[in-house]
Amino acid sequence: MSLAESYPYYLGNAPEAPNHDLEVVDKYSGEVATRVALADDAAIDRAIGLAVEATEPMAALAAYERKAVLDHCVARFRERFEELAMALCIEAGKPIKDARGEVTRLIDTFQIASEESVRIGGDVMPLDISPRARGYQGMWKRVPIGPCSFISPFNFPLNLAAHKVAPALAVGCPFVLKPASLTPIGALVIGEVLAETDLPRGAFSILPCSRAGAARFTEDDRLKLLSFTGSPGVGWDLKAKAGKKPVVLELGGNAAVIVDADADLDDAVERIVFGAFYQSGQSCIGVQRVIVHADIYETFRNALVARTKALEMGDPRLETTFIGPMISEKEAARLHGWIESAIDAGATLLCGGHREGAMLEATLLENVPRDQDVVRQEAFGPVAILSRFDDFDAALDEVNDSVFGLQAGIFTRDLYKAHAAWDRLEVGGVVIGDVPSWRVDHMPYGGVKESGLGREGVKFAIEDMTEIRLMVIRTPGA
Repeated sequence: MSLAESYPYYLGNAPEAPNHDLEVVDKYSGEVATRVALADDAAIDRAIGLAVEATEPMAALAAYERKAVLDHCVARFRERFEELAMALCIEAGKPIKDARGEVTRLIDTFQIASEESVRIGGDVMPLDISPRARGYQGMWKRVPIGPCSFISPFNFPLNLAAHKVAPALAVGCPFVLKPASLTPIGALVIGEVLAETDLPRGAFSILPCSRAGAARFTEDDRLKLLSFTGSPGVGWDLKAKAGKKPVVLELGGNAAVIVDADADLDDAVERIVFGAFYQSGQSCIGVQRVIVHADIYETFRNALVARTKALEMGDPRLETTFIGPMISEKEAARLHGWIESAIDAGATLLCGGHREGAMLEATLLENVPRDQDVVRQEAFGPVAILSRFDDFDAALDEVNDSVFGLQAGIFTRDLYKAHAAWDRLEVGGVVIGDVPSWRVDHMPYGGVKESGLGREGVKFAIEDMTEIRLMVIRTPGA
């Protein structure tokens, strides 16, 4: 199975192919896999104008009509499951098992949105809290915020686009989406499926474009919400340029996991190997820092190293491959440089550390000085750092010693320590008995500090994409 020779973009629900200027590379072979139409400023401006025109027709859709669109997507994604998985494998270099997992989550996200679309409600509230409000009652409902702007990243081209698109469809918001230029195919297939529906003209546009050409996605005042997933440097800059519109940012992390002395070591090793190295570590909640109790440190380290060395690296199309290529040779070289810098500063290389092109071995380090980039920054690749602790409170402090705060994992059987972690850790989510890399698509997901603003998870994204509208009723003489 291979990609089509070329792909159009979608503007106002319809495919257009004015050019084939964007080359999409097979991340394993390095060869051009397909070409995609690239939108210019005029196309983006047209798309936003059509989204504005679609605002009222989209808001007027009945709940069952919005649900029908989402149900159609679920059915078609199931029919095209292997095609979607192979597209991820090629355009993102994602090992095929991880790719199938992402398609499953794409389907989950649209299914959740379908269910939520028919239960977007409101409330009746008493207003007569004092004599002056006698005879008054209030009620409120949620209404669509209007045209939305979405920018999605390269590492989950399907599901992170879905976390923006599906809630917008559930509430009736038209949108324009800019997928990552490195991995646009998944989003364009979503567009192909949406084009099969009867959505009002202008309901959606999916427009790959250059970063320089994407200013309208952020700055255009006709857009009423910006939702961005990507790097902190880009995200905070976009927020500064977004004007008056609300902004939702998911900007990555530097995820830590604590392994306490009472943990099931075999289970912790298996989960941490997965959390650190699945899809070559290119996840914003991938395990980067592993903080292990001193009493079990050596036993745990030896088991983790042995298990990491056993991971198979190679062609992502093969069922046995666990480590595939990073998204580009440039990114692999960047992270390899961080690893070498840490070793030069005194760190111990436990395994891995070798790079060939975009392929970087699963790497474990210990005794890494805390001022090193591989500790302080988001690695976003197949590397994890081991350290030890004696005092649980000190371990919590070490987790918090980061500018990021997305998710953290705690392997402990102590209920009080679990609650202490939940109370004290400066993160958006604390996962007990598992790695921070775990996520299911209806939970509130997002971070604090440099990790961003707001929460994804369909129900919570719906809150961002709607506004509360109050109605007050006065009964004269009451």
